[in-house]
Amino acid sequence: MSLPLMYRIRQSFNDSRVDDLSETLRAELNKLSLTQVKPGHRVAIAAGSRGIANIADILRAIVEYFQSHHAEPFIFPAMGSHGGATPEGQILVLEQLGVTESYVKAPILSSMEVEQISKTEDGVPVYIDKKALSADHIFVVNRIKSHTKFKASIESGLMKMMAIGMGKQKGAEFYHKAAIQYTFPKIIVDAGRQVIKRAPILCGLAIVENGYGETAKIAALRPESIEREEEDLLKLSKKMMAKLPFNEIDLLIVDEMGKDISGVGIDPNITGRNRDLLGVFPHPTTVKRLFVRDLTAKSKGNAVGIGLADITTQRLVDKIDHHATYINCITGISPEKAAIPMYVANDRKAIEIALGSVGLISSNKSKIVRIKNTLELDVVEVSEAYAKEFHQRTDLEILDGPRSMIFNNENNLMPL
Repeated sequence: MSLPLMYRIRQSFNDSRVDDLSETLRAELNKLSLTQVKPGHRVAIAAGSRGIANIADILRAIVEYFQSHHAEPFIFPAMGSHGGATPEGQILVLEQLGVTESYVKAPILSSMEVEQISKTEDGVPVYIDKKALSADHIFVVNRIKSHTKFKASIESGLMKMMAIGMGKQKGAEFYHKAAIQYTFPKIIVDAGRQVIKRAPILCGLAIVENGYGETAKIAALRPESIEREEEDLLKLSKKMMAKLPFNEIDLLIVDEMGKDISGVGIDPNITGRNRDLLGVFPHPTTVKRLFVRDLTAKSKGNAVGIGLADITTQRLVDKIDHHATYINCITGISPEKAAIPMYVANDRKAIEIALGSVGLISSNKSKIVRIKNTLELDVVEVSEAYAKEFHQRTDLEILDGPRSMIFNNENNLMPL
């Protein structure tokens, strides 16, 4: 099969960023005048499983802030069922993100035990990590961004972490089931409100990232302001979010997927691919065939989201930890996202199969986009079928090409 020539291009996104994380964070916390934190008070700091930029440095700075006030901070995993739904597994997830006791200079207390603190107005029980609940204060930290299952005024952020993340596996599974009846946005907001009302929430730290995956904004929020402020920060996040360079794509090649990249491994907010019992949200991007080449090491075998792909490789399938993947998918009421697509021995074979199934389009004239993952979208490869559009786009820079796809001796693509 004759494959099209490829261009390597660079996209331009909003590049606003926080230059001094520690100074900015301290200034934000000082604004809140947290006088209720007394010497000797235990402060539970929530840490999630996402690959948030600078998360280890941010958590370390929070620890230093409270230690400077003679409090006793500790980190606790707030990640639902991730890490195989075990205390040890969740510690390993944090370790993969650079969050270790030696680096953040505080203990990491991991447990799957929860305590019910309330019920929502619909009678849904609200659970919280028992170790966090035993502290004098709980400090919630999360990135604000689009959710992979639904669209609403509040999606993935502090409210979701207070409901699903801090509810551990038991809470996360219950909320996902309840979402089928009551909708996800309502469950997250209702449960989050109960956590703010019934648990010792000190404040929340909201993080917004720019299109390059860098920290663009840090905002410390009082408990009573979290819901309102998160709505505005989500709007900002969506404006800054990176995207694919083109919307009409015959074949999208994704070099790697993983839990450290997206909650479902391959972010539907980028690819437009969304398969879920709760419904499919509209998206401007149409991808006829999606080929995923590999699984990140940091995903620890969790391949949730592989069911969104049309084709993959033997090497990715060999890396799957089915237990971790199934636990995550069962908890999220998404067994379809664990479905393994057709898989073949090498990249060339996968590309030929994909291009042979997109219709009456000559393979060398097909529209192909290749990305490293759904987080890193500044430098990508696109086929020559898009060349006529380059001069109309001021946000695109041609780095090299056109040139043939480069394969190694095993017929696998060379690194992007």
